[in-house]
Amino acid sequence: MKALTRRNALQLGSSLLGLGLADILGARARAAESGKPTNKKSLIVFWTHGGMSQQDTYDMKPEAPAEYRGFYDTIKTSVPGINVGERFPGQARVMHHISQVRSVHHENGIHAPSAHWMQTGRFGPTLARNAAQHPSFGSVIARSKGAQAPHMPAYVTIPKSEAFGYQAAVYLGKASNPFEVGADPNSKDFKVPNLALPKGLELKSVENRRKLLNRFDTLRRDTDNSGVLDGLNSFKAQALEMVTGDQVREAFDLNQEDDKLRDRYGRNTFGQSCLMARRLIENGTRYVNVNHFDTVFNVSCCDMHANGSSLNNTYADYKNHLCPQFDQAYSALIDDLEQRGLLKDTVVAVLSEFGRTPKLNARGGRDHYPNAWTNFLCGGNIRGGQVIGSSDRLGAAPHDYPLKPPRVIASIYKGMGIDLETTMMPGPGSRPIRLIDAEPIPELF
Repeated sequence: MKALTRRNALQLGSSLLGLGLADILGARARAAESGKPTNKKSLIVFWTHGGMSQQDTYDMKPEAPAEYRGFYDTIKTSVPGINVGERFPGQARVMHHISQVRSVHHENGIHAPSAHWMQTGRFGPTLARNAAQHPSFGSVIARSKGAQAPHMPAYVTIPKSEAFGYQAAVYLGKASNPFEVGADPNSKDFKVPNLALPKGLELKSVENRRKLLNRFDTLRRDTDNSGVLDGLNSFKAQALEMVTGDQVREAFDLNQEDDKLRDRYGRNTFGQSCLMARRLIENGTRYVNVNHFDTVFNVSCCDMHANGSSLNNTYADYKNHLCPQFDQAYSALIDDLEQRGLLKDTVVAVLSEFGRTPKLNARGGRDHYPNAWTNFLCGGNIRGGQVIGSSDRLGAAPHDYPLKPPRVIASIYKGMGIDLETTMMPGPGSRPIRLIDAEPIPELF
């Protein structure tokens, strides 16, 4: 964060958090004034970069040859006839809430273009030119719905946004970018850097400058007949409130949770990120994206290409470290949301850009594979306890009901109560553009 000078201390809405909060709040106000109906729907997405192996998790093939079926047995779930991998006992218990979509597919096995497609609904980047070309669905949701409570960020990424930049707003503008936590929620001394005042600046000093700003704007309002300055001052005050007030700071404070509940989620980065997601949704954030990766090695928790014993993209890590963490935190979140009455208004989706090869490679791992994989959703108005689509006997291709990434995103929009006929401005070349060129999956609703 750049230093806060005397001059920009009086410009509290412009970049105090590096996010253009005054712009964010102004955009939210304009949306409210448009007269569009609002709803209470929220969204939590787990972005599992690199993709889980469908043969080892949800779409297991116990009758396939050994080199295809992998190392794990299946277990029964709360839904008769739906089985999952043995590393997922928590999800097995809550499967009646979950809809699995087992026939997602496309034709590109490279991270960048595939991740862009899955997070924006539009194909674009290549390996040589991987800059984001369209806004993420998170930014679209932030733009169209805003936060549900004053001062709360509409769109948050935990612990940080993914490296390609495909979770950003692009041409929708900075006001629709995510608020990035930027720190590990499991750290003993965790705090959100973007909610900390710059070094050398005390809260009392900021409050004094706010009073000075108020007096200065009062003088200007006396000569302003349009009312514009009243609105501008309001946005700046709300931006400052995010930094100096208690509401947002407390929403990020996991120490307010009971230790037993924190243990239920898991005392690790992913577990505490999931708990933070629930706290943020409960306090008025519209959409939280939890990025599932190993903060020690800064690698995908699902992108395992080999089998081995070191904690670095291996099946041993997948079995003993990553799967149990994911299962514990995800199932704890579903339980927690349900017990608090939040699940009926919160869509929870687990997404990835592709799956893993059906056949184990020479190193005992699985490589990138876009031809068939599983995404799953629950909560909100999603019908749980079902499997949509299927793959062939080896998990190598859709057997029926093949679905491309945009249809999953269209379903998330529908679950959020967003009109799919809505257009956004500005689009590429300052032309309006539809939210998504796809229809939702009707069986989900």
